[in-house]
Amino acid sequence: MKLYITGGGTGGHVTPGLAIARYFQQKRPDSEVRFAGTSKGIESRLVPREGYPLDILEISGLRRSLNPKAIGHNMTAVYQTLSAQMKAKKLLKTHQPDCVIGCGGYVSFPIVSAAQKLGIPTVLLEVNALPGITTKMLAKKADKVLICFEEARKLLGDGSNIFMTGSPVRTEIVFADREAARKRLKLQPDDRMVVSFWGSMGAKYMNEHMADMLAREAKQNTPFQHVHATGSAAFKWVPKLVKEKGVDLTKHPNIRLTEYIYDMAEQMAAADLIICRAGAATIGELCALGRASIMVPSPYVAENHQEKNARALEKAGACRVLLEKDSSGEKLLEMTSQLLADDAKREDMAACAARLAALDAGEKIYQHILEAIG
Repeated sequence: MKLYITGGGTGGHVTPGLAIARYFQQKRPDSEVRFAGTSKGIESRLVPREGYPLDILEISGLRRSLNPKAIGHNMTAVYQTLSAQMKAKKLLKTHQPDCVIGCGGYVSFPIVSAAQKLGIPTVLLEVNALPGITTKMLAKKADKVLICFEEARKLLGDGSNIFMTGSPVRTEIVFADREAARKRLKLQPDDRMVVSFWGSMGAKYMNEHMADMLAREAKQNTPFQHVHATGSAAFKWVPKLVKEKGVDLTKHPNIRLTEYIYDMAEQMAAADLIICRAGAATIGELCALGRASIMVPSPYVAENHQEKNARALEKAGACRVLLEKDSSGEKLLEMTSQLLADDAKREDMAACAARLAALDAGEKIYQHILEAIG
């Protein structure tokens, strides 16, 4: 069986595709899986790292503005899309997949659209409560549209091809062993650990706040370990900003900065608290692990869908929500310290998160793909 998976730009569009690929190969070891993405997105690093071939398409998303610069960008984006569709058809004719799976992001449009025109079965996965433009454009002609939030159903037309599955979670997340992870990271039973990240691309304002939080931690000698992933865009300047605040992180081994956390399953399993955005893929992993979290939803996403994701978790008692406009290094450290000092509260939040886990999402998605292939 041959699968062609596309989606990219951010980890939220890439990690679900990787989870599907791994699950399929566990069920059918003879499966062949290829990916398509851009050279600039996180998929250019994550997919090859996982051992899958990645076909590159050069394509840009549209900008929602009428200023001259945006109009010029959009004209280039339209041309790139047309060129990408021509290349997509050639790739599909060459590799002849049994099914094309679109996991979101503008890069998935040319591949899925070309597959639909060629009569190749297509399956879309929409991990957010508010569907993206690409999913909306492709949904009617897709054999299956798989959703993770019921709110997405009506927004996609409430068609008979829409099915609730939940977000696929990588098997290493599902089977992560907390005690084993903490042992490997040399954490003592009473040690507290915080893991924070703003997504694969990072976030300028939140990384500025995080630099302030880390500087405050160092000056106060806070009694917890902290691993923060800056994302690719901020990896160079965040350490400099911390240093400008009078802190040399080399003298504080309990604080570790990294561009990207590649061993995320182990780090999150060992953590007592996660600080993050509210992308659906991240939420799926938090629930699968059963972890308390502080969520700062990105206000820059379509229709503010991350806040809606986070509020759903907050309503269930699984997280605390801090809006970006209300954020600061001082506030982040205050909330973190309060939760780390309250074991009972964190354990309750973790239990609430675990009750929301869709641990059978991988199997549901696997069966729907088989049905689409027929």
